[in-house]
Amino acid sequence: MNRTEPSWAFYRTFLQVLREGSLSGAARALKLTQPTVGRHIEQIEHSLGTTLFIRTQQGLSPTHTALALRPYAEAMEATSAALLRVASSEGQGVRGTVRITASDIIAVEVLPPILAQLHATHPELVIELAPSNRMQDLLSREADIAVRMVPPSQEVLVARRLGRIELGLYGHRSYVQRHPPITHLDQLNDYALMGYDKQTLSIPSMFPDAPWLSEMRLALRTDSDLALLAALRAGFGLGFCQVGIASRDPNLQRLLPQQVSLGLDTWLVMHEDLRDSPRYSVTFAALAQGLIEYIGG
Repeated sequence: MNRTEPSWAFYRTFLQVLREGSLSGAARALKLTQPTVGRHIEQIEHSLGTTLFIRTQQGLSPTHTALALRPYAEAMEATSAALLRVASSEGQGVRGTVRITASDIIAVEVLPPILAQLHATHPELVIELAPSNRMQDLLSREADIAVRMVPPSQEVLVARRLGRIELGLYGHRSYVQRHPPITHLDQLNDYALMGYDKQTLSIPSMFPDAPWLSEMRLALRTDSDLALLAALRAGFGLGFCQVGIASRDPNLQRLLPQQVSLGLDTWLVMHEDLRDSPRYSVTFAALAQGLIEYIGG
């Protein structure tokens, strides 16, 4: 029997139903009506001659066929996103929109002067800045360029290692003056220490040369870099801070600089399809130069 090849729109709907587990959830994500989503699933099932979902009390449960099709549909989705990237990068001159993602602390404390200079040089460039500590997916075009602290694993990404951002132990001058001088790591637990909450267990893997980090007793836990920096500036206690950021505030005093000097590898990442577009290549170069200068002090 001759079967009509399903359109990409049906595979797109199929993927969203897989991810949401319901027709209503997929409809909201795709900004379609629920009956339209249902028709898409019916039509793709008819075209393929197989059942993709089974209705249960918990929602739609994918069949083995649906799960087998998923990686191929995701490959089609990635290809579609690549086509959009190439098409949107056409044209002469440095103009258009570039979406940049970086961690909260980098986006708020480091990038603004770099972006201000970039926009002053190229006023027709529109910058979308997406602060997030979540690793945004460049392949799905959640962002065009990313500042990351880990090397990328996808081969289709252009990556440049910029260097290591140094972290030191700091306290607000008012807090340091109220406490006895600290001369050794063994004294740290006598102070109010600040650090990460859920990410605490991953710190030893990030800093293998500082196993003592896992033994720290924290008086303030949060997974927000900005909250930690604000608490440090308020004099709550001692915490880690990027040396480049702390150097701008005369009230932040570095402690044990010879014993506590950690480093974060810093990478700039972009999809390879964008490298020949003026707006992306210029933005990538400006970010690289600005971050290298920041890392170098």
